[in-house]
Amino acid sequence: MQKHPTVTKDSAQTIATFYKFAEFPEFKEWKNKLGQWGKELNILGTMILAPEGINATISGPRDGIDKFLDHIREDPRFAGLNPRIAESTRSTFYRLRIITRPEIVTLGDSTINPNKAVGQYVNPEEWNALIRDPDVRVIDTRNEYEVKVGTFKGAENPHTDTFSQWPEYVEKELGSDKKQKIAMFCTGGIRCEKASSHLIENGFEEVYHLKGGILNYLETIPPEESDWDGECFIFDNRVSVTHGLKDGQTKLCYGCRWPLSDEDLESEKYEYGISCPRCFDSLNEAKKKSLQERHKQLKLAEERNVPHIGLKMPGKSSLAE
Repeated sequence: MQKHPTVTKDSAQTIATFYKFAEFPEFKEWKNKLGQWGKELNILGTMILAPEGINATISGPRDGIDKFLDHIREDPRFAGLNPRIAESTRSTFYRLRIITRPEIVTLGDSTINPNKAVGQYVNPEEWNALIRDPDVRVIDTRNEYEVKVGTFKGAENPHTDTFSQWPEYVEKELGSDKKQKIAMFCTGGIRCEKASSHLIENGFEEVYHLKGGILNYLETIPPEESDWDGECFIFDNRVSVTHGLKDGQTKLCYGCRWPLSDEDLESEKYEYGISCPRCFDSLNEAKKKSLQERHKQLKLAEERNVPHIGLKMPGKSSLAE
């Protein structure tokens, strides 16, 4: 049985978020190797492996995280791996999940290769000036539930439920004006790599994206100089972060994984760990009982200060899609 690190209110875990596009034909062979390293180093989190590379958010003791990343960097293709690092006293993951897929972020078009062509990277320090330019169309490439938690002022919401809907949005909404200036952003940069590559492949001439994503911006730009409005949704149990990558206050409904507003929390259809106004009427009795049992087990695990493996939450991937 895998030994999990114990997280208490007085102990911080290191969280590392990273991705790397690379030719990775033996990605399936790495699953067991990464799993063994994770077991030895007390690493939890989610990793997606695909022929195009690695996408991951992991947590654990700082020395374990450093050694785990060093193992990966021993492969020349991943030598330049540069993770976004944060600290939290919250229990961010229940286990280590390593998933193999056709893509590390699912666009649904295997011909799009960020190693071939991407948009122009914009550092956080130059981002505000770019998005304040009235001639620039600013687009949030994330999904509806992420945008709800926070976004850049004046940014366009594509109203997508999954990243695979991006090509449809481009075709319908961006039109045939290939010369328009487009600036895009996402959580950590991975979706923008593919989204900008997709635009360039489809003839758009001037495409920019925020280097390192929102997380890099929030880590770099102080609140008094920021054009960010709200919190940033992330794909672990912290739910959201704010400037300085500090833990946010956003809460999720366990029934549908949708961010909760103050109004939702006051609703008679809201039950902690079970339902919210969005999903209350669609949950059948079997589902409600399953969520109630899960919530009970989570509370027991918290009282005993041990990890709970848990069930995969409905409706959302555990990493950016």
